[in-house]
Amino acid sequence: MAMPHHSHATIDSEDEVRLIFAINVRNKFNLPIGYYGNGIAVSLALTTAGKLCQNPLEYALELIKSAKNNVTKEYVRSLIDLLVINGRPFLTMVHSYFVSDITRIRFEALDFGLAKAAFGGPGKIFPEPGLDPANFYMPMKNSQGKEGIMVPMSLPTLAMERFVKELDSILGDH
Repeated sequence: MAMPHHSHATIDSEDEVRLIFAINVRNKFNLPIGYYGNGIAVSLALTTAGKLCQNPLEYALELIKSAKNNVTKEYVRSLIDLLVINGRPFLTMVHSYFVSDITRIRFEALDFGLAKAAFGGPGKIFPEPGLDPANFYMPMKNSQGKEGIMVPMSLPTLAMERFVKELDSILGDH
């Protein structure tokens, strides 16, 4: 789906916001032998800006988990029908945030004959200045060779400080 530019307008607490994500649906279908393409559906979790801000991070995670569980074979077929009937409509990014897990792509395993990849992942998603309404969490290896997951964030300073405190309260001494 094409994604138009995002507007950084102020969001009121009663405004509906969307957490958008892609889901691998290859396991929901018997794809033809030899088909190596993607099998992805887009889903979203709806809430209000106020609820998202007033609740702990687990609230957003539960919304996403619930929305992911609703992506059934019937959901995917319905989504395909919608896209065919409406000619692949634009996916609005107004009051939306797109997040995707690319930890299983394993870019570091790619070898095109020159050398192994040092890093792989998305560049800038939206060409406009300011905060991108998208995020991809990806595998990484620190300078000591320990593997982990990197979650790039781009937030205003006060929001980042609040986010760090929220993560500290969730993770504790982990």
